[in-house]
Amino acid sequence: MKKDTRLILALDVTSKEHALTLVKELQGYFDAVKIGYPLILSAGLDVVKETSAISPVIADLKVADIPNTNRLICQAVLGAGASGVIAQAFPGKDSLLACKENAADHGADLFVVTEMSHPGAELFMAPLAEKMARLAVEVDATGVVAPATRPNRIRLIRSIIGDRIIISPGVGAQGGSAIAALEAGADYLIVGRSIYGAKRPAESARMLLETLL
Repeated sequence: MKKDTRLILALDVTSKEHALTLVKELQGYFDAVKIGYPLILSAGLDVVKETSAISPVIADLKVADIPNTNRLICQAVLGAGASGVIAQAFPGKDSLLACKENAADHGADLFVVTEMSHPGAELFMAPLAEKMARLAVEVDATGVVAPATRPNRIRLIRSIIGDRIIISPGVGAQGGSAIAALEAGADYLIVGRSIYGAKRPAESARMLLETLL
């Protein structure tokens, strides 16, 4: 991805028409669009293809299964045009390698979840985040997901993964600070509801960008 704006749009809407309208309206404000289960299950896999014709797409399916199932999931979404995929580390190295190998076959990026941005992640994910970050390095993932809601965790993960990419969810509706996350070591901020739920999405995106200048 180009690091023009350092923003990734989390497009968690359920209408394909609404999604494509937003992507077109917000061109130039985001370096990539993150599409997950809500939109894909509602609109079908074609929405990945159509969105990727406008902007790079990261498929946020948090892939977490046995190696063969992981492979099939990645083949489907990357074959539809996604340029990156997000996977969980906890199923183990063999499962994560299946994602990495498929991503490599498609010339795509693999991002590994180390810790999510909601409060509940502190119960089980936070204690294992360092191990999951090390596993991301072992499989040569492009980067990891670390929470903008807890900048200290971003610093810790950065110390483990070196110069790999950190994409950070939680800015906006979840209360994460864009500036604090970037200062802690995030490369990209993932922003969703505070943009697509705004009365004027482009204006909200512009105002966020201005705070980063």
